Amino acid sequence: MATSRNKKILISGASIAGPVLAYWLHRYGFQVTVVEKAGAVRSGGYAIDIRGTAIDVVKRMGVLSRIAAAHIDSRRVTFVDGDGALIGSIRPEALTGGKEGRDLELPRGELTTVLYDAVRDDVEFRFGDSITTLNEHGGGVDVRFQSGLQRPFDLVIGADGLHSNTRRLAFGPEAQYHRYLGYCFAGFTISNTIGLSHEAFISNTPGKAAVLFAAGDSDRLHAFLTFARPQPPFSEFADIEAQRRLTASVFAGARWEVPRMLAALQEATDVFFDVVSQIRMPRWSKGRVALVGDAAYAPSFLSGQGTSTAMVGAYVLAGELATHSDPGAAFASYERVMRPFVEVNQSLASGGAASLIPATSRALWIRNQALRVAPWLTRTGLPGRKGRKASTALTLPLYGVQARG
Repeated sequence: MATSRNKKILISGASIAGPVLAYWLHRYGFQVTVVEKAGAVRSGGYAIDIRGTAIDVVKRMGVLSRIAAAHIDSRRVTFVDGDGALIGSIRPEALTGGKEGRDLELPRGELTTVLYDAVRDDVEFRFGDSITTLNEHGGGVDVRFQSGLQRPFDLVIGADGLHSNTRRLAFGPEAQYHRYLGYCFAGFTISNTIGLSHEAFISNTPGKAAVLFAAGDSDRLHAFLTFARPQPPFSEFADIEAQRRLTASVFAGARWEVPRMLAALQEATDVFFDVVSQIRMPRWSKGRVALVGDAAYAPSFLSGQGTSTAMVGAYVLAGELATHSDPGAAFASYERVMRPFVEVNQSLASGGAASLIPATSRALWIRNQALRVAPWLTRTGLPGRKGRKASTALTLPLYGVQARG
């Protein structure tokens, strides 16, 4: 479907949106290069969900069976108070707004491997490199890489996440698009000494959440310490020891499993620290450069829709580029299709905060009272999660390519 023009496309980012976009662009006849600053496809990582319209994307890619085989099948989320006393347990779908038996949950590294394998033999991957300059002209974009390589491309697509380098180069500093949602978190792994399996435990005090999650049966747990903070701690971003100190100071004196989590945090080699934020942009394209996934419209993990929205956006962007010979028209159509879907999913984050990290004592009391009627919650979801089914409302266009099944 691709025309002779605009066929050479550079994608920055080889995590989720990047490989999905590369897969579909290749099928439409484009010549695709993917550049990724990491030295290889990133393994590991916490569990992520694929739901709604994104299920149709992976089905059309022919990778649904591999993804389904890696499904974790979490069965329970248990909430306890600051001392570890039981409040209530619910099915994960009551928290996420998903649909039991249809949504898929798997480790992030498993998904990135499946997506990479689907396209690795068809497009060029440049690992251990990144874009340093973009020089756009009438006929394309001249790109200089950190390695010193210089190459021309017809179009450049940023699929490089919340803190997108491509967005910074083409659209300016992140601060003007960054919407901080008032929370920070530290994620790491810890030994599973309490026998968790296919489940999560969440301990809350006002404005704080300590989470232990067992992705299936494993001797390691994913640990998260999330806390409210009025301003983002940008000064800590470049210093892992500062991140550890900040997190330890916030949770000092906490009970339950938190002391063991804080001790593990001091020794962990896989600490991931970040703010809970969204990206809000008036436009997702500028000239011959466009953005997709978290780089353009990160909804935050509080929405539960980041992965799915990225995959759907990549599919739609590829289809629109294949349909329109003019990239400006393709980018405009991509925005028309995706923006209502994105805005619905971004709006879910406020409900996620109310459910997972109630900010005040009263909000926490209301959430806990709701948890005590768990049979009702399994049908309707926690307070603040109403309307989540709207996130699956996008009808996925075919763009002239038959589904693979």
